[in-house]
Amino acid sequence: MELLGGACGRRGRKLDRSPSLNVYDRAMRSKPDLAAFILAGGQSVRMGTDKAFIELEGRTLLARALELARSITDNVRIVGQQGKYCSFAPTIEDIFPRCGPLAGIHAALRASQKDLNLILAVDVPFLCSRLLQYIIERAQSALATVTVPCTAKGFQPLCAVYRSGFADAAEQALRGGRYKIDALFASVQTEVIREEELQSAGFSNGLFRNLNTPRDLDAARH
Repeated sequence: MELLGGACGRRGRKLDRSPSLNVYDRAMRSKPDLAAFILAGGQSVRMGTDKAFIELEGRTLLARALELARSITDNVRIVGQQGKYCSFAPTIEDIFPRCGPLAGIHAALRASQKDLNLILAVDVPFLCSRLLQYIIERAQSALATVTVPCTAKGFQPLCAVYRSGFADAAEQALRGGRYKIDALFASVQTEVIREEELQSAGFSNGLFRNLNTPRDLDAARH
């Protein structure tokens, strides 16, 4: 389990792992045994419209996210309102409504029959399947409850792999009115993928850029 100081948190033993292209070659031969969930149920207040249906390069953000997730696994579901999203993929709703992305992760894990679960936000359109395969490979080899990338901007909890047991920690936090995802990483085993590791494997921080405002969208389009 790799634990970082600074923006990523805590003390722990350090794993020395050198990324290898063989990781991706092995992973791409067959789809891993996990579920993927697209978090699409946010209120999109800062954007002013439903981000899932915003178009970027001729496709909606939801279509882009579904295509990416389906390149990883056939077991893909959306977390959001049934009436709005069920025509695109099987859809589940939050058990704790209006409690942010942590509630979406909780609902996904409670609904999943898999131990490993890939969580993706709908508003992170620049992710690629190779990056997801890398994160999944780390999750498969780790004993951690959460496998999460960390960049200079901090944890990336909406492009991460969660084991089903994280649902218990999430539910306890939600019942206590605590909605910050990465605050829970101190209470569970967390495999942190450092920025240096991502970069050495060929992944830039720009892949994690999300679209929260019309200005973000305009920048992405240009």
